[in-house]
Amino acid sequence: MTDFEDIYQQYSPQIYRVCLGYTNDAEQAKDLMQETFISVWKNLAGFRQEAQLGTWIFRIATNHCLRALEIVRRMPPAEMPLHLADVPEESPEEKLSWLYRAIATLNETDRIIISLELEGLPQAEIAAVVGLSQGNIRVKIHRIKEKLAKQLKMYERI
Repeated sequence: MTDFEDIYQQYSPQIYRVCLGYTNDAEQAKDLMQETFISVWKNLAGFRQEAQLGTWIFRIATNHCLRALEIVRRMPPAEMPLHLADVPEESPEEKLSWLYRAIATLNETDRIIISLELEGLPQAEIAAVVGLSQGNIRVKIHRIKEKLAKQLKMYERI
């Protein structure tokens, strides 16, 4: 079994980005990543290796994100309006921010799928995390990318 610190170093950047894809909030993503690795640390001794370690960790992260979304759904926060005209120039960070905003508009399952796809997980692993067939994942990824492309094209027109 790999040392926890090695596991953290290997998976924390990916887990952070997946959580950011769910929340579109850097601080909440950090919190969810931390909760994920607390769960990993607590349960590592009981990991039965029925799935790959990465698949298991992504499933834990997904469960934490889904619980956080459920809490937000029950008690939605007040949102400040976003004034797009105030954005002076397009930086790579701004483009990435727009991508995360677009991902945040997707339904929960689609967010999971595209976040894991962006992290480069094989479709077989994504299917194992989400609980769908590999063929279904392939179709969903294609449709999700089409939705995101349309949203990003609208952003470019603004």
